[in-house]
This record gives sequence, structure tokens and C-alpha cells, in this order.
Amino acid sequence: MNTDISTAGEQPAAKPTVVLVHGAWADSSGWGGVISKLQEDGYPVLAVANPLRGLASDSAYVRSILDSIDGDVVLVGHSYGGAVITNAATGAGNVRALVFAAAFTPDEGETIAQFNDPVTYPGAELTPDSLIVRPYPGGADATIVPARFRQIFAADVPVRQADIMAVAQRPTNVAVLEERTGEPAWKTIPSWYQISNQDNALSPVAQRFFAERMGAHTTSIDASHAGYVSHAAETAELIEAAAQAPS
Repeated sequence: MNTDISTAGEQPAAKPTVVLVHGAWADSSGWGGVISKLQEDGYPVLAVANPLRGLASDSAYVRSILDSIDGDVVLVGHSYGGAVITNAATGAGNVRALVFAAAFTPDEGETIAQFNDPVTYPGAELTPDSLIVRPYPGGADATIVPARFRQIFAADVPVRQADIMAVAQRPTNVAVLEERTGEPAWKTIPSWYQISNQDNALSPVAQRFFAERMGAHTTSIDASHAGYVSHAAETAELIEAAAQAPS
């Protein structure tokens, strides 16, 4: 009987925990299809409720969650959630990969607002007149006008589902648009980027710029800004590719 003594009795390596961070005008339920696929393939998953109050405070909140997890983490961000994970993962020793889905990935000192310039980054339809702004104690919140939500955010999501997403969208503090980012984690942590080619919220031109600047492993899908919803299987596959890459 031949026994490989180098592997006898060894246990399979534990899979990293996938932490999912949604962006503005969304909530964790949008990750449902991605979560199902990851869980079917044996990955532990945690979908974070991003507070959407401020870039520094949201990043600190996500970082506190990362610090509570034993073992490796693959950290995933959509849209504004990309800026959050860019900051939250800096210096986090357990984050082995970053995955960005149609996400902002600002460099140090940059703001989200500067990547909404329609001249430099054409294709997005998210303009001031597409938002409803409501004051709250200490600031102002914005949501997308419900009648325009599907066209801007989720054009390839079934109408009824998009209508529900429009009503359930989480308001976002408008101050996040002008808040400058800190040292970006993507400069030291391997990154993957999924471009949504038919995105009407975040310019595909900006997305390609982000992916190229980071030197990210890049894929693209013919999808809306909500590609993580409409193309959940492809998004999950990219996350698993990041999880399986040599560290």
C-alpha cells in the first residue's frame, strides 16, 4: 500500500470568508444570487449592511468586521462599496484579495465625485436632477428618483424586481461624494475587477480606467450597474477565482 506521507492526514485548507459590501442606493439583499452560488460551493459568506453615512466612518465599520473574522477574507465591493473596501482593507492582514464589481476605486486624495464628470467619463445618467435630496439631522440624504431607478441602476433586472429595489433603496449621505479617500488597499492586495459594459450609473470608461490603473485581473459583462444581481453567477465565479488564486 502506497501512502504519500507528505499529505496523509492533512485536512483541506479552509476556504476564505467572502465579505460582500453593497454600495449606494442598495442593500445586502441584492447579493442574494451571489450568496447562493458561493454557499453552494462551500464558501462562508457575510453580507455587510454598509451604513452609507460617510466614507471614513463606513470604512471603519467594515474594518471592524474584518478584524472580527478568523482566517482569510476575500473582500468584495459594488459601486460606492468599492471605495469603502479600498479604505477598509488597508493594513488588514487577513484580506487576501479584493474584488470590485462596477465599483469606484479611488486613489489617495481622490473623491467619488470627480469620476462622475460626464466629459471625462461619459455614459452615466446619474445627474443631480435624477436624485431626491432630503435633509436629516446632521446632513442630507439622496435617493434615485424611483421612476428613473431601473434605467439608471438596473436596466437588465426584471421590471417588478427593479421596482421593488427602487422603493427599498437605502439613502446615501451626499457628503460621501466629496470625501477624500485614504491610502488605497489595492496598491498592496491583489485585485479583481468586473466591468459592467452597459452601466448607466458609473461610466464604463471610468470602470476601465480603475481596472487598468490597479492592474486588476479584469472581466467584463454586458450588464447594468446592478450586474451583481442580473449576472450573479458570473460575479460569483470571479469572486471564487480570486479566492482560489495563490496567495
